[in-house]
Amino acid sequence: MKADTLPRRLARALFLPLLLPLLLPLALTLAPPARAQAEPPNTLALGPDGSANVLVVHASNSLPVFRGVLEDFHRIHPALRLEYTELPTQALYDGIVARRRDAASEKSGPDLVISSAMDLQTKLANDGYALPHDSPETRALPAWANWRDEVFSTGTDPIVMVYDTRRLDAARAPRTRRALLSLLQAPDRPLAGAVSTYDVGASAIGYLAATQDTRLDSMAPALLAALGQNGAALYASSDDALDMLERGDTTLAYNVLESYTRHRIERGAPLGIIYPRDYTLMLSRAALIPRQAPRPDLGAMLLDYLLSPRGQHMIAQASGMRPVGDSVVPAAGVRPLGLGVGLLVYQDTLKKRHFLDLWRAAVRPASDGAKP
Repeated sequence: MKADTLPRRLARALFLPLLLPLLLPLALTLAPPARAQAEPPNTLALGPDGSANVLVVHASNSLPVFRGVLEDFHRIHPALRLEYTELPTQALYDGIVARRRDAASEKSGPDLVISSAMDLQTKLANDGYALPHDSPETRALPAWANWRDEVFSTGTDPIVMVYDTRRLDAARAPRTRRALLSLLQAPDRPLAGAVSTYDVGASAIGYLAATQDTRLDSMAPALLAALGQNGAALYASSDDALDMLERGDTTLAYNVLESYTRHRIERGAPLGIIYPRDYTLMLSRAALIPRQAPRPDLGAMLLDYLLSPRGQHMIAQASGMRPVGDSVVPAAGVRPLGLGVGLLVYQDTLKKRHFLDLWRAAVRPASDGAKP
């Protein structure tokens, strides 16, 4: 080996500092990429990876709206691993049914399911997919918010109309469904191509709201026809409806969840909320523990937290939903929709098919060339 002479040592001392800035970017380029830490936008994981206690929650609650509640629960149980996934209401229902059909004896899937489609949650319990749960928190609920100790209201959310304050003057904004019908039929057609409503074939909560309108309002068929005549855009979720309003694609959305709207308004969105004076439906975020839950004890723990005074306070403060305790007195015109067998009427297969056919014929008439 050649001796390490003084000239060689001097060369290293002179040239290595010049080479390092050139070599470092190359080394970073060739290094294996670090594992991404970001989670998909509709999931949240809290707590240690290696925890022996993993609570899996599937819910339709928007993660940005519900995150504060989940983080507060995590502060109480920091050693617990909580894995939350936001899913559409129909997907929540279909997932439970499919797991039971494919592996009835296997413990799999979520430990707690929360959905704004109260009728589907009730149907799951009625068909034997839910475990009962009894606790001081569930016993404290009003009768309309607890069905058979299997389905529970964890928070309520009015169904409202929302409009773009840049495009519709507050003085002209409809305050009742009759006023909305008049605006849709006005000679200047201010809402033509600028109104939206739930796609009841794609959204379980949209189907629930539309069927309740039919049950409560004799003008519902005329309103549906007027929506169709004005080329109503259809949305699958409240977030979709609010996106269209914020972009200026639409001026008014019929049947939107209040909590999602308030969350947007707090961030500066130019939106106005209308609580229809004829009636404002108050839907529940209904929770159940699936019969196949791997950890029903953890599902019950989160459920009891949500129903506790602290949980109800956090639901009101962090999510914008409303608490369901006995002290809650609905405002005039607000109609809380209670849990129970009455919600199953429009889940009858033939009745559902008939309603969907009538709805499509009204909102998507054949003359407009739209597919049902």
